[in-house]
Amino acid sequence: MNSWPVAELDPVRRLRILAAAIPGAAVASQLIPAPFEAVWEVASDLEGEFGTFEPDMKSLVLHRENDRLIALARSRFGMRARFEVDLRPGWCWMQSRFLMIGLAATPAPGGTLFAATGGVRVPGRAALVPILVRRANERAIQRLAERFRPSS
Repeated sequence: MNSWPVAELDPVRRLRILAAAIPGAAVASQLIPAPFEAVWEVASDLEGEFGTFEPDMKSLVLHRENDRLIALARSRFGMRARFEVDLRPGWCWMQSRFLMIGLAATPAPGGTLFAATGGVRVPGRAALVPILVRRANERAIQRLAERFRPSS
């Protein structure tokens, strides 16, 4: 009996593959010199910590609707969005009608490899508007990484 090979993808590779299938998506990543558990504890605290490293996010409130996790978000500019959220260890995918945010983390030699993607979805098209997406994600990851720098 033959068996098919099984490929396991860590969350960062999974995020890269998913983003590659979305026109306009860009992934930023960085090795954060801290344990996975510590990094993911901050990154996955969407209500308490997400706004500390995501520059545009003012607040995010989670609640359950049946078996789905929903986030109600407000930007620093007053815009609001309702996201469906897939949140598990090392993985967060949030999608609203017009916005998409993806976070992923995996243990790596020297710390945690962390990646982010996201952007504005164009109604009627399966694409993101790529304006400043990579730069915004790089800034968010840099702000997260600064939380784990040893103080001098």
